[in-house]
Amino acid sequence: MSRRAPSMSSAPARAAAARDDPRFVDDYLGYLLGQANHALFRDFDADVRAAGLGSLEWRVLAVLSQQPPMPIGQLALEVLSLQPTVTKLVQRLAAQDWVALRDDPADQRRTLVVITPLGQKKVTPLIRRARAHEARVLTGMSASDVQRLKAQLRHLAGGTSTAADR
Repeated sequence: MSRRAPSMSSAPARAAAARDDPRFVDDYLGYLLGQANHALFRDFDADVRAAGLGSLEWRVLAVLSQQPPMPIGQLALEVLSLQPTVTKLVQRLAAQDWVALRDDPADQRRTLVVITPLGQKKVTPLIRRARAHEARVLTGMSASDVQRLKAQLRHLAGGTSTAADR
């Protein structure tokens, strides 16, 4: 029994069907979130680099900004990185006096990280620029749509929404 090659007339039918059925990555939430994250950070990254920071350094300082001391493990979770990576980075940031390390009075096995006044001075202008950049990116969306989007993203990430989000 011989196999027949697909007819030429079936190729246009397959192409038409493909147009009706989006590519997996064009409709996959994880991929779309990754694309949105990349698009949002792509332009702002120049501001971060101009301030002499890498993206992980920026995230660490932004998370610590105006927060009480935080365990390194929690910081790693919040900056979306591995604890050993964050531990090494925090040690470098401490050497620059942007963060300080403290023993946890409740558990001497844990180290707490706190932003220093110098670190806060470094990150505050970037936070202002990040907010302005976000506003530019979200131009065209209503305030209620922005609040709803953020609430949905917090929910998806496993966080809780606040009354202001609803």
